[in-house]
Amino acid sequence: MATNVELGTMGVDWEERIDFDRMRRERLNRAKKALDESDLNALIVFSLEDIRYLTGFRTHLGPVLNLSLAAVVLPKGGDPILWCLDKEHVKARMPWLNSDDVLGRPCIRTEGGTLRWAEEVKSKIGNLAEGKIGVDILTPSLIKWMEKGFPKAEFVDAKPIITKAKAVKTADELECQRAVTMITEAGFHALLEKMKPGVKECELLAAAWAKFTELGSEWSQCSNIVASGPYTAPYRRFTSDRIIREGDLVIVDIGAGFNGYWGDFTRTYVCGDIMPTKEQIELHQECYDTLFAACNEVRVGNKNTDVDKWLNHPELNPHSFGMSSGHGAGVNPWEQPWVVNITDEDAVPFEVGNYMSIEPYAGIVGIGGIRLENQVLVTEEGPDIFTSLPFDERLLKDVHPLDKTTGRKMRRG
Repeated sequence: MATNVELGTMGVDWEERIDFDRMRRERLNRAKKALDESDLNALIVFSLEDIRYLTGFRTHLGPVLNLSLAAVVLPKGGDPILWCLDKEHVKARMPWLNSDDVLGRPCIRTEGGTLRWAEEVKSKIGNLAEGKIGVDILTPSLIKWMEKGFPKAEFVDAKPIITKAKAVKTADELECQRAVTMITEAGFHALLEKMKPGVKECELLAAAWAKFTELGSEWSQCSNIVASGPYTAPYRRFTSDRIIREGDLVIVDIGAGFNGYWGDFTRTYVCGDIMPTKEQIELHQECYDTLFAACNEVRVGNKNTDVDKWLNHPELNPHSFGMSSGHGAGVNPWEQPWVVNITDEDAVPFEVGNYMSIEPYAGIVGIGGIRLENQVLVTEEGPDIFTSLPFDERLLKDVHPLDKTTGRKMRRG
């Protein structure tokens, strides 16, 4: 499959694009391998994004955790067993799953429902339910109910196994990330076409969200953020009905969703046909330089601590207020490798195929705040910055060599 090329998102017969069957198969094989290399008998997975990683199952998303929408059990040496609200849909449209291994909703919100579900699990995996089992999410009540339902099991954290499986992205996963990058960029452009003094923050977000949906976005990587004027410093991470004024700084942090993968990048703009202040330019340059210095560390042989040293550092990023951030991305928009607030004990070497977001902040109350974000892939050749959206040139004094798009706009008039 061609790589580093932004292709269409439809299935076609005249070129090779995303092979979703291969992607599902390779993801599951990575999870099976990680499980085989552990001392666990099985994984129990409740998080919807990791259920999708293991099975391809998609359900409706919401702004809160719902532990009873679906569950997957992956037994060592076996295939995933799915419990879900949409059993008949799955059996009709997901032929890669064994129909006998698709069961009804796991009602684990009560003790009785959990005990009933535990009996179903034991009937499926037999003696494997009597050993060490990894679980990704457990509340205090659920722990008690699970221990009662699986009296011979020892429950441990499943996240290290799942994280190991997901750490390196497959070729098809990366093509999904390229596709969602294009969709997210389109949302930015729709938003920018509407940005002018007198428009509300929520109107700008509506323009971006409409474009996302038009292009097939499933959801968005967060509530999406349009913050303007005084809301940029101190920075608040949601969109309001504030009317944007000429000269305001506007932080836009948005991301579409494509087949379970998430766009997530941030730019800051000056609203209106006006030049920014000297102080706004200085803040933006600080944040911009921090962003690309951190991106430049995304290389084989480096660790997540090499990125972290640029973020929230009082000398290198003096106006961050501890607001700079960074994280891995994939079927979960916030996953390992973590790249901010990392101790030496938590240092992790980068591997080819690691994919992450880097998002520094710089702000001064009374002047405004700047947030910038790129998504970056570790390759043998160095950092591959997927986020090609240009920056507001009015806010830049110097363009970094890794920034391949800013400064290319044609001058008119």
